Amino acid sequence: MTSSSMFAGGLRADGLPAALSDPARLAAVEATGLLDTGPEDAFEDLARVAATSTGCGRAFITLVDEHRSFWKSCVGVDVRKISERGSPVEESFCYFLVGLGGQPFVVENAAEDPRTAGHPSVRPMRIGAWAGYPVRGPGGEVLGSMCVIDENPRVWRPAELTALAAMARSVGNEINLRSALATTREALVRARGALETSNTLARSLQDSLLPPVVQKVPGLETAASYLPAAGGTAVVGDFYDLFHVRGPWWSTVMGDVCGKGVEAAKVTALARYTLRAEAGRSLSPATVLDHLNSALLDQRRGERFLTAVHVTFRTTPKGVTGRLCTAGHPPALVRRADGRVREVGRHGSLLGVLPEVHLTDVRFRLAPGDTLLLYTDGATEARARRTGDAGPPSLFGEAALAAALADCEGLDAEGIVRRLGEVIAEYSGGWAGDDTALLAVRVPPGPPSDGGEADPAGGS
Repeated sequence: MTSSSMFAGGLRADGLPAALSDPARLAAVEATGLLDTGPEDAFEDLARVAATSTGCGRAFITLVDEHRSFWKSCVGVDVRKISERGSPVEESFCYFLVGLGGQPFVVENAAEDPRTAGHPSVRPMRIGAWAGYPVRGPGGEVLGSMCVIDENPRVWRPAELTALAAMARSVGNEINLRSALATTREALVRARGALETSNTLARSLQDSLLPPVVQKVPGLETAASYLPAAGGTAVVGDFYDLFHVRGPWWSTVMGDVCGKGVEAAKVTALARYTLRAEAGRSLSPATVLDHLNSALLDQRRGERFLTAVHVTFRTTPKGVTGRLCTAGHPPALVRRADGRVREVGRHGSLLGVLPEVHLTDVRFRLAPGDTLLLYTDGATEARARRTGDAGPPSLFGEAALAAALADCEGLDAEGIVRRLGEVIAEYSGGWAGDDTALLAVRVPPGPPSDGGEADPAGGS
């Protein structure tokens, strides 16, 4: 079934990977405090999204110790007792992830793949196809997996695997956040100075919800920034993403979850992963956002809402063509090469509140030198620095943001985002009342490469 050459650490006497018995790994698994515990919303939500986004009937979040695979979440499996939540480690595919040092393990036909053809769980558990990504501890230890099972053989789509990998990281973030918060609470009892650790943790969680580097789109300039609110460390719900969908098509999204704290961060994570998965199925932003609304109601039961703007686009011989949909979010801004600025997008419903939403796709084009800007309301609601005048300070506002964008003559996407951040900071005196996210996509003055595929909706 396995060979020592498959696993760098070799095998135990029972033929399973020796890494299963690594003391440091086992200590990290034990330290989670999750073994032999019941289901929790934080993990159940992610498992349901994994099952839904891949179309699989079963999804698991597991913790793997020396002798068993414990199912912290097991969507699609009817178990009522904690003692039934798991299987012997030799009957679980999860040991492959541990033995492979945390590399993903993906099987499209379990009965015929030479790595799993003789595995004892293929028939009893009706495993046609299996895909799993590692859940890692704070030191990089492989604690277990986020995996999905399809009863039938299948070819996994790249978008599905990307979303599954992201959700596995989110599970690890949740586990590590709990550990870090527990450590912080203990430290706070000993010394008030440990508050700084909590602040750093909160910002680290916020940062984990944003792409570390905005993905480059061939033939275009892209840039983004996240400007934290001054004097605060609460985790907020601003997020953005830019990713390849398929063929010549790309998607970008910006959103803002109502509220702050870990619960807002969970909704942010759910939104990002759902958007990535749904964008691979539809090139209509309105359709994608409608599916996100359903996922929010199913998984979060309307407890929090969010606003979002979602864009699908591709390059053409003349620039960029695409579609955009706003859901309760500020409209996008397009700056033409000659400095003219206009809004793009029709006002749409908030997401996560009502089962029926009103969303509309709006087509747009960018020519060489044009820029598309997405932003959260922290940009327009920045307040002027206080003076001796009575009354509340005035807001920066949509008109001022458009004027600042119009003044970005000769700047590339990165320069535009930086300039806008400077203008907003100057207006507020460096004291931002809300976190602000900015994302720019610009067609350089020269013609970009041709996307090479017709718009399935008949052009833009």
